Amino acid sequence: MKAKRAEMERALRSPSAWRFFLLYGPDDSGSHSLIRVAAAGAGDGAERVELTGAELKADPARLADEAASISLFGGARYIVVQPAGDESLAAVEALLQAPAAGNPVLLIAGALKPASKLLKLALAEPAALALASYAPEGQEAERLVIEMARAEGLVARPDVARRLADACAGNRAILALELQKLALYLDSAPDRPRPLDHEALDAVGAAAEEGDLSRLVDSVGNGNAAMLQAELLRLSSEGVEGIPLIRAVLRRMSLLSRLRAQVERGSSADAVMASQGKSLFWREKDSVGRQLSRWRSDALARSISRLLEAERQVKASGGLGPTAVDEELFAICRQAARLR
Repeated sequence: MKAKRAEMERALRSPSAWRFFLLYGPDDSGSHSLIRVAAAGAGDGAERVELTGAELKADPARLADEAASISLFGGARYIVVQPAGDESLAAVEALLQAPAAGNPVLLIAGALKPASKLLKLALAEPAALALASYAPEGQEAERLVIEMARAEGLVARPDVARRLADACAGNRAILALELQKLALYLDSAPDRPRPLDHEALDAVGAAAEEGDLSRLVDSVGNGNAAMLQAELLRLSSEGVEGIPLIRAVLRRMSLLSRLRAQVERGSSADAVMASQGKSLFWREKDSVGRQLSRWRSDALARSISRLLEAERQVKASGGLGPTAVDEELFAICRQAARLR
């Protein structure tokens, strides 16, 4: 069955009536934010079981087994399958046919084509819920930022919220990181709210740390490995490496994901670019236009997932170093080159 976001959130908090949840669409961060809703619904200490579509293809019975299993310590558990696609179909069918399940199953599928057998099954099955996530735009993006800011103790006016949403291209994961950083800077919390203004964004917002990264971003998105190598050397000599590079490329990939979703819903690339008006910096328009024709939603979703995971590991103790970050950027650059 097809669901709206509010319906999906309610169901994930109380999932007993459903066999599985399909979270798909070009806004990968929107789908991943719903995993956190499911985790909160399962409660503190719940066991998270991670599977992949490739694992389920090799062992279709495993999903039903995991859904019916009891945690080793007797607590709640939930299953996350990512990336999931039509290779998971046999496992999902076995889950639906199983006499009992018990544990919620979430499949994170990225952008699916209308012909996808997994998508058709989820939409037709009364015991399943499916939600397509698209990057928020306009007033919806403003409301999202205001709500997310409130959770960090930040009070954002609509104009400030719009600026932050545009800087992060509506990507919920990047917005969450930016708001956490701004909350630390302003020393805010839900019990001691602080106003979020343009001065704070100028000081530590998304654009403040980007510097001159436009050529690096273009080289990754265009699949130009030689240019990427030159930019990495230049930026390293200036002491710019790691997270700022990841975030700059994330913003471009998230923007392309939002625009590409409109193209795949039937709008022409020229019309989508024209609709951006002054919200897109004029120097970026030609490059973004070329990349919009090059990249598909599924490839963008995979790249965004890789970048988010790279940032998480950079922040983790003993995580990725600058060299590993560079390797991630080259991997995405090679993907862009294959999309010619």
